Amino acid sequence: MKKIGLTLLTAFVGGAMALGVYKVIENKYADNMSFEDRQKVYYASNPSAPVVSSAGNVDFTQAAAAVTPAVVYIRTTYSSSSGGDNQDQLQQMFGDMFGQRMRPQAPQQASGSGVIISTDGFIVTNNHVVEKADKISVTTNDHRTFQAKVIGTDPNTDLALIKITASNLPIVKLGNSDEAKVGEWVLAVGNPFNLTSTVTAGIVSAKGRNIGIIGSEGQDQNPFGRTQNQPKANRSIESFIQTDAAINPGNSGGALVNTKGELIGINSAIASHTGSYEGYGFAIPINLAKKVLNDIEKYGTVKRGYIGVSFTELNPDVAQELKTSVTNGLYVRELVSGGGAEQAGIKAGDIIEKVEGVPVYESSDLQERVGRLQPGDKINLTVLRDGSEKNFTVTLKADAGTPRTAATSKSAAELFNKLGASFMPVDKGLKAKFHINSGVVVTQVRPGRLFDDTEIPVGSVITGINNHAISSVADIDNAITNTHNGLLIISGFYPDGTSFKNSFQVQ
Repeated sequence: MKKIGLTLLTAFVGGAMALGVYKVIENKYADNMSFEDRQKVYYASNPSAPVVSSAGNVDFTQAAAAVTPAVVYIRTTYSSSSGGDNQDQLQQMFGDMFGQRMRPQAPQQASGSGVIISTDGFIVTNNHVVEKADKISVTTNDHRTFQAKVIGTDPNTDLALIKITASNLPIVKLGNSDEAKVGEWVLAVGNPFNLTSTVTAGIVSAKGRNIGIIGSEGQDQNPFGRTQNQPKANRSIESFIQTDAAINPGNSGGALVNTKGELIGINSAIASHTGSYEGYGFAIPINLAKKVLNDIEKYGTVKRGYIGVSFTELNPDVAQELKTSVTNGLYVRELVSGGGAEQAGIKAGDIIEKVEGVPVYESSDLQERVGRLQPGDKINLTVLRDGSEKNFTVTLKADAGTPRTAATSKSAAELFNKLGASFMPVDKGLKAKFHINSGVVVTQVRPGRLFDDTEIPVGSVITGINNHAISSVADIDNAITNTHNGLLIISGFYPDGTSFKNSFQVQ
């Protein structure tokens, strides 16, 4: 009996120590951990019974029960001016010319879905769901409503990270989209047609789909396919998981999960002639989303590396035009001077056949893989040159072609969204440059918002708002909470070191 008692005591003390270590790790290092690592720590301390499924006896109830609590309903409100509607502007102009007073338009509303990925309120959704929003309302599965703020967006992948002030929220476990197989069962969870908590089932119909839907409007199109590192090129990254699980308007930003209840994609688009489900839905792979979301949370923007080539996606017709017998791969047309590909030894006329040993058939096979990496990371490419395969290790470069903006009593969340910017604390270098002890640097400026309209560009440092010192995003929340009659007084430095202190009226 003494041995049994000693064993039980040892087990109890060991468990208590493990829980204590978990709490120390959770509290001390949470801010520097990726969302995936935070979930690993969470599930290590909160084990759950494995979710199983059998194709012979299909049962999705466990997976649906595991996921549904963490899929939220998002309702956005925005003014007509937020959409930049040229027709509205023309109507206003001609109305003024003819002495007609235009009737003020009511705020517009839209809705979508989101997925909670962190217990402290971080939610992933689509950029197109929140990009023009003045106000973002999030309703959880248990019918609680919160106001959300935009932490950052990535139009190139149609992803956005928003946050609500809450704790101990249910989350969806991040899966591995690389392991998803064509033909396997998946569930789509979201809020189509304002019908909350809707679950549909289907299979993975295809992977790596590039349907040309992201950034297709107003972009210069290359007739030979997408390019990388070219200033006027469409920089979208599309490598969708295609599914026949029913996805409809309102599902955008919702969860695509496998039968284990693991998140493998963020539902984003449908192919339809009617605007409703016709059998073709598309989701952003979660392995791509992980990198984007972690960057936004850590840096306030996405740090993306580029190979430095423009290429043509080969097919029989293009191969005939280029007078090559190779009909698969990416034909290198041009290289960016000083780019990673040029420095690695790749030449115009090479054909990229493999990335990390995996065959390349479409542009998405390369772009999605590169989209997961940072500037400075290395990637292995196999190219065909003069009939022989050659291997190159390319170091990704920062995007030299990204244009920068030249320097020249609502809720805190709503005012934060109206700012239209993302931030991160200043580092030692910026503190020394501007001779300051604290502040936040602007890492992203979204079109049509206050920072864009008033020409506060990326790289500016914000040191004060409404006479409150600013050193973190939380400080911004506190400062704009005390806004009187929508007046914001923002002070700081432009990237060239010029100081500013401006007053803005936020309606």
